[in-house]
Amino acid sequence: MTKTTTKSARRTSARKAATPGPTKRATMKAAEAGMDPTSRLTDQLKELRLPTFRDQFQETAVRAATENLSHLTYLSELTTLECEARREGRIKRLMTRSKLPPGKTWDSFDFKRLPLTVTRQLETLRDGSFLNRRENILIFGRPGSGKSHALCALSQQLILQGHSILFTTCNLLVQQLLIAKRDLRLPKMIKQLSSFEGLIIDDLGYVQQSREEMEVLFTLLAERYERGSVLLTSNLAFSKWDQIFKDAMTTAAAIDRLVHHSVIIELNVPSYRVETAKKTRPKTTK
Repeated sequence: MTKTTTKSARRTSARKAATPGPTKRATMKAAEAGMDPTSRLTDQLKELRLPTFRDQFQETAVRAATENLSHLTYLSELTTLECEARREGRIKRLMTRSKLPPGKTWDSFDFKRLPLTVTRQLETLRDGSFLNRRENILIFGRPGSGKSHALCALSQQLILQGHSILFTTCNLLVQQLLIAKRDLRLPKMIKQLSSFEGLIIDDLGYVQQSREEMEVLFTLLAERYERGSVLLTSNLAFSKWDQIFKDAMTTAAAIDRLVHHSVIIELNVPSYRVETAKKTRPKTTK
């Protein structure tokens, strides 16, 4: 007997052992028949992995009887509760995975500091349709202008709609990419990042990177081109990006991939941190 035949026979025996025989099935049915409907339904909903349904069906049944609700209305209310609970759980998981910095929310952002045109741009982007079109969001401005906060606030709104977003700083990202390249895991890491609809790369150009670091970043941008959205902040205008990517050809190629299918937002406003510091500085008496 060959090894293949032996393995096949073992699998067949395992399946037979796992499948209840007529006697066992009869015993199980008898045990279920002896249970009251509430207990049986509780166990079945647990097996079906419907926790909200399981927790709410008795209370909802009492209300349905009191209010004379139809069977379909009763079932619809339970399925609605289950769907809502699952949606909330998914959003919670997406928020945790996003690694968004705490506190940078839509409600806490001071939109009064921005020009009306920029506010309208951000409002338009809230529907998340740009993610479906694989468009990029590029926000430029001097340090402290609110680039990161605006992008994080927008991303929070997108996650609440069920979109997957990942936040990372440019410096941290390139270090992770370099480690993955060293360990021959770069394609795997890029594939993992592709599972997110939007990838936030914060502070591009804020810290000077080496040529090797920019090469792995360019590889990531090239792989995400028209496959997933990049949400990027930078304090450097395109004309100065040769300081980032080190040579004219790579710079032009990176800009081309980011700008094609993109929304560009410029925050030409004073530093929020400087303004806050001025307001909180104690006045000196002459």
